[in-house]
Amino acid sequence: MKKTIGVLAHVDAGKTTFSEQILYHTKSIRSRGRVDHKNSFLDSHDIEKERGITVFSDQEVFEIGKSKYYLIDTPGHIDFSCEMERAMGIMDYAIIVISAVEGVQSHTETVWKLLRKYKVPTFFFINKLDRTGADLENVINEIKANLTENICYIESITEIKEELIEFIAERDEELLENYFNGKYNKELWIKKLRSLIKEGNIFPCFAGSALQDEGISEFLNSLEELTVTNYNENEEFSGIVYKVRHDNNGTRITFIKALSGILKVRDEINNGDFKEKISGIRIYNGNKFSTVDKAVAGDIFAVTGLTSLSVGDGVGALKEKLKFNMIPTLMSSVIFDKTCNAKEILGYFRILEAEDPALNVTWNETLQEIHVHIMGKIQLEVLKEVILERFKFNVDFGPCEIIYKETINNIVNGYGHFEPLKHYAEVHLKLESISRGSGIIFENKCHTDNLTTGHQNLIKTHLFERKHNGILTGSEITDIKVTLLTGRAHNKHTEGGDFREATFRALRQGLEKADNILLEPFYKFTIDVELEYMGRVLSDIQRLYGTFNSPETSLNKVRITGRGPVSTFMNYSMELIAFTKGRGNINLIFDGYDICHNTQEVIEKRAYNKNADIEYSSNSVFCSKGQGFIVPWNEAEKYMHCEIIEE
Repeated sequence: MKKTIGVLAHVDAGKTTFSEQILYHTKSIRSRGRVDHKNSFLDSHDIEKERGITVFSDQEVFEIGKSKYYLIDTPGHIDFSCEMERAMGIMDYAIIVISAVEGVQSHTETVWKLLRKYKVPTFFFINKLDRTGADLENVINEIKANLTENICYIESITEIKEELIEFIAERDEELLENYFNGKYNKELWIKKLRSLIKEGNIFPCFAGSALQDEGISEFLNSLEELTVTNYNENEEFSGIVYKVRHDNNGTRITFIKALSGILKVRDEINNGDFKEKISGIRIYNGNKFSTVDKAVAGDIFAVTGLTSLSVGDGVGALKEKLKFNMIPTLMSSVIFDKTCNAKEILGYFRILEAEDPALNVTWNETLQEIHVHIMGKIQLEVLKEVILERFKFNVDFGPCEIIYKETINNIVNGYGHFEPLKHYAEVHLKLESISRGSGIIFENKCHTDNLTTGHQNLIKTHLFERKHNGILTGSEITDIKVTLLTGRAHNKHTEGGDFREATFRALRQGLEKADNILLEPFYKFTIDVELEYMGRVLSDIQRLYGTFNSPETSLNKVRITGRGPVSTFMNYSMELIAFTKGRGNINLIFDGYDICHNTQEVIEKRAYNKNADIEYSSNSVFCSKGQGFIVPWNEAEKYMHCEIIEE
């Protein structure tokens, strides 16, 4: 049986030490390393050793009984949350490590919500029971209050206590009836517990000290007893890409989790427009690998020979692509020696973007700058070290800026025509606002009598081939439904690129007529302070343009939940710690985009000139007497060749 187990935690909860103990107990490593000694097996990268944090999700292999486990050690620092989330899509089970001293922290809640999104069965391990201030009962209560009430504490799976027997029975009708009738069968109870865990109805909790090697053996015995997978090697091959890396020779390595079937060397992968052959298959264990002839369902492996697949893509029979929640809210410009070749440096950043798509590397032609999206300042520091180590040159980064987005608040039609001499394309689109977080959605209402299926698909391709600029600040547009109404091509003169021009002009012309809205990223926050500071905190929330729910008081403590802009709350933790003398705590979780609180100020600061954006034009190009002429966007409708469709 093959099982993929992910280990996750808030930074400094002891996750890497815990994972190291698992590998040692299963005889996968001969000696246990330590993060503080910079010799842990899992944090093998020099950057990880120096900083004492996990930055990259690496896999290790171990065996218990007849089961083969793939252990995924994920980053715990919030700046590397995107890397962590990408690993969740391939986990069969997850283990959340929580410090018995610090308890449930901000990132723990983020991890929990993401695991629920991906429906990953989850175990808890409360670590650091050996430390002064450790409080097992308190942490269990925190989990019940902040994460789930369906947690059951297990000291040993070999000796199930009465309260655990009752807890399991309460969640299954058959067991409950047996329990009331005085019938207890351990084998049946364990079988049901295994099923309830798999279904996400029970979350087992264990405790110990990874550093002192306490509770690890009991946990491993329970892990093997309570986990089960059912991968089928006889079905058609399907898998999902969860990671992309490049080796020291620059070879692209694509990491895949096999969900069904078998993949062999020289097999062909059909990815839409691309057909590529697998040239090699590797099974990684830490930073070392062995080559194999095939990978089967349940395996996590890496292949060479694929260049078109990206993180989150389905492979083989699986066509869906994962949509990730963790989105960078900050942007920074790359500062480099102007004597260097900008295109060469951009190429290096494209390699890093393939490995971390959330970087969203862009080239700003107007400013002649490379821009990257990031989660925080620590990520920028690591990026600098990675670039120096891998590509042998120094870069710096400009100040972190908020990533804004734009949308519309009504329904408009947009028209684009592109007809310089010997070219022809016309596109009519309808743009309408949709709910927050929806992105761009496409619908096709164009009849084949007006435009061939091939040209209709081309328009859709152009809409999704890149992110499009809004007209307020030049930020990416989102939360818009785009409907293709109609269009026209010419039998002789329509060439490649004509519909791209017409589509972009139609989109832009529609935005010119729309009620445009600037959006900014928001945090959902939870603030815990002593009662004496409640007035100050509530006043600060209003000052920072946030909103809050009714405060919840308990003895001399108060918990305040609410929502506010990232731009105003991103540095508030330092202020809170200062005036509460270190006794206050704030938990910030990204909560999507909403209407910007200072739209005019941002527009003026960005000073975006929509008419000077060389990548976009709202105007259309028509042809008369053998010459092309430009028609301004506000006059374009009366020149269109297709009948105007009003919806």
